[in-house]
Amino acid sequence: MPQITVKLNGMAVDGWLAEISTEFPDSELRILATQVRDVDALVILEARTSSPGDLAARFESTPEVDSFERLHSDDRMVLIRFSTSSTESFDPLSRSKNISVYPTTLRDGWFTVTLIASHERLSKYTDELTAAEIPYRVLSLAQSYDSSELLTDRQSEIISRAIECGYYEAPRSCTVTELSALLGIHKSAASRLLHRAESRIIRAFVDDGVSGDARE
Repeated sequence: MPQITVKLNGMAVDGWLAEISTEFPDSELRILATQVRDVDALVILEARTSSPGDLAARFESTPEVDSFERLHSDDRMVLIRFSTSSTESFDPLSRSKNISVYPTTLRDGWFTVTLIASHERLSKYTDELTAAEIPYRVLSLAQSYDSSELLTDRQSEIISRAIECGYYEAPRSCTVTELSALLGIHKSAASRLLHRAESRIIRAFVDDGVSGDARE
């Protein structure tokens, strides 16, 4: 499944939250969870900062924050929960039918958002950012693989067994003959199965590398 990480201008998408981050430019605000409701959003946010008390007080006094609770704080971090009816930052996500991978970070006015979705939905998200005139740049675009999609059950099994018994260690602590005995199959069958699994993994790796080079 494709994965994209985008950095976007927070002042253009959610001014009040980005403004707070610019007032504490050395702090990293990490949105850990969000529940978007009918009229507002409930947010859990962790701030890694040298001024946890001042930053928490800034959130508590912000007009856009409808409710506020400090969950934890120490000399380098504060964890807060708040609700807000100002939810512009979620509009491109909701309109493109995407959800972000947490944490979403905010530093000195810029959000960094990671999404995992189909190419079509990722494209829809960037289209929504463009339509809303939100400046952004793509930091990375990669293809992640689920072994259940890449390999058959039997191929996945032999690769797992090969790793467990040290087949890929240097020097090897397991031979194909020993691996075939563990699986209860003939040596030649184990060799063919291993080769096919390795070929799929290598092709997927190379294809992703080539497409990544082309994007740069």
